Amino acid sequence: MDKVQEFISITPWTIIFQICNLLILCALVKKFLWKRVMAVLDKRQAEIDGIYSAADKDREDAAQMKEEYTARMSSARDEADRLVKNAVDTAQRRGDAIVEEARVEATHMKQKAESEIEQEKRKAYSELMGEISGMAADIAGRMVEREINADDHRELVEEFIKSAGEAS
Repeated sequence: MDKVQEFISITPWTIIFQICNLLILCALVKKFLWKRVMAVLDKRQAEIDGIYSAADKDREDAAQMKEEYTARMSSARDEADRLVKNAVDTAQRRGDAIVEEARVEATHMKQKAESEIEQEKRKAYSELMGEISGMAADIAGRMVEREINADDHRELVEEFIKSAGEAS
């Protein structure tokens, strides 16, 4: 048991040597490895910072592109609305012009028809007057040929009315 006790026992010189060994080991690690490890860690931190800054820049670029796209779409909508309004206005003016042209043409046609009707009336009136004067001359000739009494006069007038009705 003595041996076990020696194995488990704590000796002050061993602790001092172990602390010294630890300090020497830390000094050696600091002198030879610490700068290299810190350089690798700094390099990694710089890479991570670069990735984050690139992501932020890309995010800002995307936001700017979105704003440009929105502005372009708004401009395109405004342009489309303006074009549609111009087309509607042009169609309205053209429609009004066609209606006005048709109205003017209808007025001219109406005036022409009225003029033709008036000419036809005058022509029919002159033809009728020619026929009436011919009939009147014929009646006058018959009246001259014979003596007319009231019955003959009535007969001639009825015959004249019949002839006028058949002639028209």
